[in-house]
Amino acid sequence: MQDLRITLVQANQIWEDKLANLAQYESLLEDVKETDLIVLPEMFHTCFSMRPERLAEKMDTSIGLDWLKKQAETRNAAFYTSLIIEEDGKYYNRGVFVEPDGAIMVYDKRKRFGLAGEDAVFAAGIYEKIVHYKGWNINLQICYDLRFPENVRNYLVDGGARYDVIIYVANWPERRSTHWNTLLKARAIENQAYVVGVNRVGEDANQLVYSGDSQLITALGEVISTIQPTTETVETLVLKQTDIQAIRENLPFLKDSSNRSFEI
Repeated sequence: MQDLRITLVQANQIWEDKLANLAQYESLLEDVKETDLIVLPEMFHTCFSMRPERLAEKMDTSIGLDWLKKQAETRNAAFYTSLIIEEDGKYYNRGVFVEPDGAIMVYDKRKRFGLAGEDAVFAAGIYEKIVHYKGWNINLQICYDLRFPENVRNYLVDGGARYDVIIYVANWPERRSTHWNTLLKARAIENQAYVVGVNRVGEDANQLVYSGDSQLITALGEVISTIQPTTETVETLVLKQTDIQAIRENLPFLKDSSNRSFEI
């Protein structure tokens, strides 16, 4: 396992305007030089819209996926975000992890946000997805998933942790930012993993305000990013393999969760 450079993009998304959002990301990423993984907010080129019949794309003809693949290849860095996908007559809030060689791993959001009616228009995913990238095991998550710790319970398999990093991409309103900040730390501490949360800023067409609060948290629950709320910001940080190994060796809590009495 090598150190992993990860870039958090806290963007002000433009409501249901795909091309404008893609241009916005290109501008924000202009000064990013060397990184391994770039993380964008949930539904990155449409915002959190409940109109999939207008905005959904298919995996083989997706404007968003084509852009991500091109950016990943050009920058020699993977991307993780989500977008609206239609498949077999259903709509999904689909997380996509796009590698520089064009490989795509997918995660369909399992916990749909009922307060916004997401459960009425989007199908639920049923499987977790842990991506293996540059020696790191990365658990892919989306927004509302954060409220459900059973989604990401970490434990030992053959003497090693199932994963090392959890990534949450989100459109999480400012009015519940205390929950966002608290739950991200909880997920890091209880699972002895780095946690990355990337959220949008600005205001959407439903008059919901977003403060961002994007952050990178260590396995001890310490925030090591410096991104400020409410402002568009791009920050590249380094996840250190020696740090997470030392924490798990000195505090072997995951060993005590190896005898599980639950199923994921």
